[in-house]
Amino acid sequence: MRVAIIGAGYAGMAAAAELAVRGIPVTVFEASRTLGGRARRVESHGYPLDNGQHILVGAYAELLRLMRLVGANPDELLDRRPLSLVFPGRMQLAAPRLPAPLHLAAALLTARGLSFGARLAAVGFMRSMKQAGFRLERDITFAKLMAEHGQHEAVVRYLWEPLCISALNTPPQEASAQVFLNVLRDSLAASREASDLLLPRSDLSALFPEPAENYLRSRGGEVLRGTPIRAIEWNPYGFSLAGDASGRSYTHVIAAVAPYHLGRLVAKLPRLQPVLEDIERFSYEPILTAYLGYARPVRLPGAMVGVGGMAHFLFQRSDDILTAVTSAHGPHLDLPHEVLVERIHAEVCGIVGATPPPAWSRVIVEKRATFACRPGVRRPACETPLANFYLCGDYVASDYPATLEAAVRSGVTCARLVS
Repeated sequence: MRVAIIGAGYAGMAAAAELAVRGIPVTVFEASRTLGGRARRVESHGYPLDNGQHILVGAYAELLRLMRLVGANPDELLDRRPLSLVFPGRMQLAAPRLPAPLHLAAALLTARGLSFGARLAAVGFMRSMKQAGFRLERDITFAKLMAEHGQHEAVVRYLWEPLCISALNTPPQEASAQVFLNVLRDSLAASREASDLLLPRSDLSALFPEPAENYLRSRGGEVLRGTPIRAIEWNPYGFSLAGDASGRSYTHVIAAVAPYHLGRLVAKLPRLQPVLEDIERFSYEPILTAYLGYARPVRLPGAMVGVGGMAHFLFQRSDDILTAVTSAHGPHLDLPHEVLVERIHAEVCGIVGATPPPAWSRVIVEKRATFACRPGVRRPACETPLANFYLCGDYVASDYPATLEAAVRSGVTCARLVS
């Protein structure tokens, strides 16, 4: 048995680590020189940044397990904080260190900036969803779910909507209510630790993919950076890869590439045509990340602060670097980057007070960061109609939207199917 994994993002490296621990030979092919796929390190102005900000939560059980497996200590690499959502001057919610579900009830009932009726309605919504097992008879949009359950405008704007758009990266008027409820079920409605925020202390490549590479090599596997695979062919002896200089055949292949790259890769595998037809129906949503580097320290009132304007959230990257994130499509994408940075800086000043403009900035737009997570979207399974050929990535069939946890879970599933 020899397994080829195409793509060294979180999904591909999760599959590689799971196979390595089982003693199965693995070769990972990565077109880039940097590991991580759509969650990777980007060097800019002398700093190790990321191509996009990712928020982790305590419910990411598989990612945390895999980090420990490959020697990446979550306690050192992640800053764990109790759930807190702050919109300065408008709303503030913080979960106390109480057992579940008291922590969530207390957080909702003591939230500042929300009327008592709004807080009570939010508690009632969570209770109603829990009684229903967080399942809907049929999927609807997030916006319709909020209307049907009488959620007040303020609690939607400052609580449910930010959670929805940050998790699903899809506008609330279009986002899947069922997938949103799946996220609530496993985070806010689970154990207290599951709702914790986990903020990376390292860049995203160093968080998991690079430790996984070291782990894989220590067990006889290999990761070939800067080695793009152009096509995959099948014959009675196994799979051959155009771009693999070794000329080897592989008994199994795991395609861990972005869905929009899959068609080119498997064009010579006609059994996968039904899978490609499903993927061709996908539409995609962008994520815009802006880094603002200041000449002197600028301190936000929290590590993660809601804005709800040009930036959806601001993050304290370091004492003098702030990260702004805006999810999904919108008019912000039409602005020149200089104008965008000016407006985000104005929002920063509205929070921390008058501050000189940033000394430098970097705007990164991942135009197809995630699939649009809408009701009824059809996602392919890890197992395909072609024997020994598997798909993994944050887009495959899952309870979760396109998150790092969805990606690594798909990789683990593929590894178990192989072994």
